[in-house]
Amino acid sequence: MPVKLRTPEQIAKMRIAGQLAAEVLELIGQYVVPGVSTEELDRICHDHIVNQQKAIPACLGYRGFPKSICTSVNQVVCHGIPSDKKILKKGDIINIDVTVIKNDWYGDTSKMFTVGDVPEHAQRLINVSQECLYKGIALVKPGVRLGDIGHAIQKHAEAHYYSVVRDYCGHGIGDEFHQEPQVLHYGKAGTGLELKEGMTFTIEPMVNAGRHQTKLKKDDWTVETKDGRLSSQWEHTMLVTKEGVEVFTARQEETFNF
Repeated sequence: MPVKLRTPEQIAKMRIAGQLAAEVLELIGQYVVPGVSTEELDRICHDHIVNQQKAIPACLGYRGFPKSICTSVNQVVCHGIPSDKKILKKGDIINIDVTVIKNDWYGDTSKMFTVGDVPEHAQRLINVSQECLYKGIALVKPGVRLGDIGHAIQKHAEAHYYSVVRDYCGHGIGDEFHQEPQVLHYGKAGTGLELKEGMTFTIEPMVNAGRHQTKLKKDDWTVETKDGRLSSQWEHTMLVTKEGVEVFTARQEETFNF
């Protein structure tokens, strides 16, 4: 299936959805504290999306997913299901993944949070994985190939003795949650799809402290590192512009000057 190029009207709608998704991550940070359940974090995000933003949490009911956000703690790579039994404790790291639908268009983003003080090695993993995302975003412009982005992410992660998850990737997004292209976070420079103005997709590298292999739990959603070591992920939705990139889901704490 060919990759869709967005019209100015569609881009305007995606920009709104992206900013709403970013707003949820800005809101939830104050609640990520020792003693809170991931179920409570889900409730807060759900209420804000539905009641304040008058939008739809895309995860809820998607292929049977039972909650409005994904909460992936410590060794969980992605797609962690919020639960009243999962209580955060000091030293945990957690990825919160939010996708908002507004006027039929999607904004998808995730951020790592620390629960109280965390070990130095955990903070280092978080920092390097965020750098991986930013290095990928910095390359986005017409004429660049997806392999260039994957190669840059893989090179940076492996330079710090981490590994990049192969089993899950970024994706095209717009008026559907997942579209073409698939955006791998590893690869060979100079290969893959050539980017064109108007493409919209996510970059969302999952970086493991240990090996890249993953395992799927019996709930058919929760993905963990196979070796039980920590994993960290960051995600943004973006547009290929005439001269570079626009990050639809940029938070107020972030500045992109590419």
